Amino acid sequence: MIPRYYVVAERDHEIQNPTSEEKLLLLGERLRLGPESRVLDVASGRGGPALLLAGRFGCSIHGIEIAPEFHAVAVERAEAAGLADRVSFELGDGAAARLEPGSYDVAMCLGASFVWGGLAGTLDALEPVVRPGGHVVVGEPFWRRFPLPEGYEERDHPFTSLDGTVAIFESGSLRVVSVIASSEDDFDRYETLHWRAAEEWLAANPDDPHAAEIREWHERGKRTYLRHGRDYLGWAIFVCVQPHGAP
Repeated sequence: MIPRYYVVAERDHEIQNPTSEEKLLLLGERLRLGPESRVLDVASGRGGPALLLAGRFGCSIHGIEIAPEFHAVAVERAEAAGLADRVSFELGDGAAARLEPGSYDVAMCLGASFVWGGLAGTLDALEPVVRPGGHVVVGEPFWRRFPLPEGYEERDHPFTSLDGTVAIFESGSLRVVSVIASSEDDFDRYETLHWRAAEEWLAANPDDPHAAEIREWHERGKRTYLRHGRDYLGWAIFVCVQPHGAP
């Protein structure tokens, strides 16, 4: 299960990653999505990217999300947008889902490679799901530069450089054909929406048994972002193609 903090702090996030509607629509163009396209979205959250892509390109998208709170919002949003015929959301663990080989044009996981224990495991899981000539899409952090500052609270995260991240993607048959990187504005929107939601929740729920934990996550995350994260941590959507004839 995801930490309780994110259920609280991502209350207002239309998109639960440091990216934008404009960049997600660019992703749809890069993927050449259309009404015949079938897309898998693992860790689909509140449904933001799936609804945006289905609404603009007419593709069919199946999302899998483990958090009941996020899943319920995604279902409501799909119905409200009139997209329930094109977008479906399943409540469950993406790592345990039975995924039919070669059944999708695109297999996507934005910002949740932890589902399979990291980037390499995510690629191992998603690559067989797409047809030859299809795409694997992963949103993943990377370090903008080294060395990391002493005391950086995220220094133990298993990220690498942008070049090193692409090397992981291309360690098998997949080839990276597009990188859609986040800007400082994207990060500021994503991070500061956490701050507002957390402060409002804490003010309204001072006696909640999770209040101390939520405050600790909130204050640590805010401090880390302001001191180091904004300068050192990057994030991008990596688009990979599965070549025809790949094993």
